[in-house]
Amino acid sequence: MERALWAAASGMRAQQVNMDVVSNNLANVNTSGFKRSRAEFQDLLYQSVNAPGTASSVSTNLPSGIQVGLGTRTVAIKRLFEQGDFRPTENPLDLVIEGWGFFKVIKPDGTTAYTRDGSFQIDQNGAIVNSLGYPLEPALTIPQDAVSITVGRDGTVSVDQVDGTVTQLGSIELANFVNPAGLRSLGGNLFIATESSGDALLETPGANGVGEIGQGFLETSNVSIVNELVNMITAQRAYELNSRAIRSSDEMLRQLAQLVR
Repeated sequence: MERALWAAASGMRAQQVNMDVVSNNLANVNTSGFKRSRAEFQDLLYQSVNAPGTASSVSTNLPSGIQVGLGTRTVAIKRLFEQGDFRPTENPLDLVIEGWGFFKVIKPDGTTAYTRDGSFQIDQNGAIVNSLGYPLEPALTIPQDAVSITVGRDGTVSVDQVDGTVTQLGSIELANFVNPAGLRSLGGNLFIATESSGDALLETPGANGVGEIGQGFLETSNVSIVNELVNMITAQRAYELNSRAIRSSDEMLRQLAQLVR
């Protein structure tokens, strides 16, 4: 009975984490460039009463044995980086990456962070920054007399100026990773590299498997409300069934205690 209580309790804890992940996904359904997460679970140790292959006689072995599982645990919350939908905005500083890759921004401490959120703006100095004010890397500064901004598919940034001249300001580089799921989330739509993700591979948009840049669009969250609601119902029912297992085990223990009396 005690094994059943602890196994069911571990199942309830696991489903609480599962619900936390689903809730975070749903909360960010309208967050630009957000990538949904998925909780992954693993069974715990097994108590072997009779291990498989144990001799049952001089000439025979147990074909399966007796192994009692002790529950489950959360082993990973994996970030899934499949492409979200594109929403047209007609804002020249709203950019999307059509494929793999990340924009680079510089944090106040001088380190590099990576993002799929392409909703950029211009600060008081004319620099292109994200919504937190972190400048795009490589740095690009828009002249005060710029009439329009054009971002090419290959990341080339140019402006039309008041006197009619077209000036190329530079190019946007994209970063790619061997294992994007290994990136560490910072919040604010930002990630940083870790040992698991590997170092950033800097590429020109459209080259070496990195996506091209689209201007005037934003990438929406890749969260599917329908799928998350199904996941929520599944987690809720699994939690309920585990709680019933605890109640059933408790009832069996109560009946056993009454027999002792």
